[in-house]
Amino acid sequence: MIPIAKPAIGREEIDAVVSALKSGVLAQGGRAEEFELAFAQFIGAKYAVAVSSGTAALHLALLSHAIGAGDEVITTPFTFVATANSILLAGARPVFADIEDHYFSIAPDSIRRKISSRTKAIIPVHLYGHPVDMKAIIDLAQEHGLVIIEDACQAHGATFNNQKVGSFSTGCFSFYPTKNMTTGEGGMITTNSEDITQRARMIRNHGFSQRYSCEILGSNMRMNELSAALGLAQLLKLPASNQKRQDNAAYLSQKLSGIRGIELPKVKQGCQHVFHQYTIRVTEESKISRDELSRILKEKGIGYGIYYPIPIHKQPFYRKLGYDDVLPVAEKIAQQVISLPIHPGVTRQELGIIAKVMKEVLQ
Repeated sequence: MIPIAKPAIGREEIDAVVSALKSGVLAQGGRAEEFELAFAQFIGAKYAVAVSSGTAALHLALLSHAIGAGDEVITTPFTFVATANSILLAGARPVFADIEDHYFSIAPDSIRRKISSRTKAIIPVHLYGHPVDMKAIIDLAQEHGLVIIEDACQAHGATFNNQKVGSFSTGCFSFYPTKNMTTGEGGMITTNSEDITQRARMIRNHGFSQRYSCEILGSNMRMNELSAALGLAQLLKLPASNQKRQDNAAYLSQKLSGIRGIELPKVKQGCQHVFHQYTIRVTEESKISRDELSRILKEKGIGYGIYYPIPIHKQPFYRKLGYDDVLPVAEKIAQQVISLPIHPGVTRQELGIIAKVMKEVLQ
């Protein structure tokens, strides 16, 4: 089996975690602080706050911006459900805008149509590692006085106009094992605001301003020292890992070019894609359906992923909440997308096998 994702864990990561274990300091110590400083510097933000997951980062970012009951937050329906769930967990209401046809990103024109007197924030998602057009998002936010929270959970190191995502506003990252870098479980908030940083650090630690002094409602969203040690080792490898993903994506695109009924990943001008996923579309012109292709890939031992088969507004829980939006682009694309392996562990020989099988099946 050629897996769709595989964490790249080497001797450096193992030694870092063993060192953390031997130190006897396992929770919220110097390694977490060191990881925050290193990650903020990498992203180009003034501050970073290490947390327990990407979902925690999104939830905490919303709380730190005082977003809650009565507020609306506009986001995309074509993403992992954690993006919208975090809005609900903060007490606010997700509002879904449609997406762009070829780049999978939230569409600025659709956002504009969804803005109301209750709109407090926009959460654009840098899906699959491809940046959103942040200029358009920033223009909209400034025009209407809205907060921007970037969901960069899949886009570590991606850039828009040579600026890393997560540095335009409040950024949220995930370090789940399938991501471009991992801490096992973990997440990070990045920001240029000292106030947001201080509030986030208090909320992640039971609302404490200092030990046992609870000033606001908080919880436990801290990152442990083992995760931070792993993250520090992974961060050093991230640029080379991203380059390998980009090289693998370019090679696979070259091999798959010209196959009718397949739309290969597109990269918008000014964007640097870091290919968390290499996602193609199986269009109406294809000789077989996306689901049939999935079955064949499984039989041939080629891993794949469908991210995401059901848009959030069509999820059973959200239907129960009364969501009945019609978002045609997101709904169509959800029936067409399939992701192929291009992570750093995939060899050129394996990429050749993937291309050969795809050509045999689709041409």
